[in-house]
Amino acid sequence: MIAQRKLGKNGPPVGRIGYGAMVLEGFYGASLDDQAIRTLRHAIETGMTMIDTADAYGNGHNETLLGNAVKPIRDQAFLCTKFGIVFDEEETGSDVPTGWGFSLNINGTPEYAAKCLEKSLRRLNVDVIDLWYLHFPDPKTPIEETVGAMAEAVHGGKVRYLGLSNVTAEQVRQAHKIHPITAVQYEYSLWRREAATTLLPTLRELGIALVPWAPLGSGFLSGKVNKLEEGDFRANNPRYSEVNLDLNRDRFAPLLDISEELYLTQAQLALAWLLHQGDDIFPIPGTRKPQRIDENAQAAEVQLSKDVLRQINELFPPGIAEGATLV
Repeated sequence: MIAQRKLGKNGPPVGRIGYGAMVLEGFYGASLDDQAIRTLRHAIETGMTMIDTADAYGNGHNETLLGNAVKPIRDQAFLCTKFGIVFDEEETGSDVPTGWGFSLNINGTPEYAAKCLEKSLRRLNVDVIDLWYLHFPDPKTPIEETVGAMAEAVHGGKVRYLGLSNVTAEQVRQAHKIHPITAVQYEYSLWRREAATTLLPTLRELGIALVPWAPLGSGFLSGKVNKLEEGDFRANNPRYSEVNLDLNRDRFAPLLDISEELYLTQAQLALAWLLHQGDDIFPIPGTRKPQRIDENAQAAEVQLSKDVLRQINELFPPGIAEGATLV
C-alpha cells in the first residue's frame, strides 16, 4: 500500500502517487470500459487514492467511467476533475494555440464554471468533488474571476478543495489571494524540469502541492515507446516526432543503465527521482494495465542515494529533451 502524505498545507492525506485516468480514453491506444473500471479500482486498492480526470477527456465519458468505478468504494477515493476546455460545439471560448498543431478552446467565465460543475457532479455521480481544477486559464477572463466562481462551489458544499493547471507562478499568486489553492498541475518529469525553477518555489512559499502530469513523459521514460500506433494522441507532441523521438531515445539511453544497476525498471527510477524532489510532489502516472500500476506503486518505496541523484541530474539536465512542450 502506497504511503500517504498531506496534499499541500490545507489538503487531506492522499497517496504519494496518484492515477491519471486520461489514458483510459483511447489517447494512447484502445481501452475497454470494463477493463478500465478494473484498472481504476486496482489503482485505488493499491493506494493511488488521488484519481485525476477532466470533463474534456472523452467529452465527459471519462468522468462517467470514473463515477461507475468508484461508486462502491467512494470513501476510498479522492476524486479530482478539471474544467475549462470547451468540448461542446454550442459553447464559446478563447482560442489558445498549443504548439502541438492544434488550438484549445478555453472558457473560464463564472457562468461556464457553474455549468461545468453541475455536469461533472452528475457524470461522476457524487454530491461533492474532492479537488476541482481550472484546466487552463482563459486569457480573456481574469483568473481572479474564475477562482471566485470556483470558491462559491466550495462555500456551497459542492467542492472541497481548489486547484489550478497549466498556470504561471504569477497566476497562482493572483488566484491564491481569492481562495486557498491546494494543488497545481503542471508537466514535470526528467524530460521536462522547468517547473522546478519557474513554478515550484512559489508553490512552496504558499504551501501548495505540485501534481506533475505526464510524470513519465507520456510513457517515454518507461523505455517502452518505440513506435506510436495510429490515432495515438502523442503523435501531436513534437517530442514524439520521428526525428525527435530518435534523438530523445539516444539522450535518455543512460537511464536504462542506471535502472538496471539498481534493479529497477526505467519507469520506477523516473518516478522515484520525481518523488525525491520533495514531499510536496504527487505524480499521477496513467496506465491501462493493472500490472503497471503495481510497478509504479513500488517506486514510492525506492530510496535513491545522493550519488545516484547527482548522476541523474548531471546526465539529464533541464532542456535535454528535444521538441516543444504543450504549455
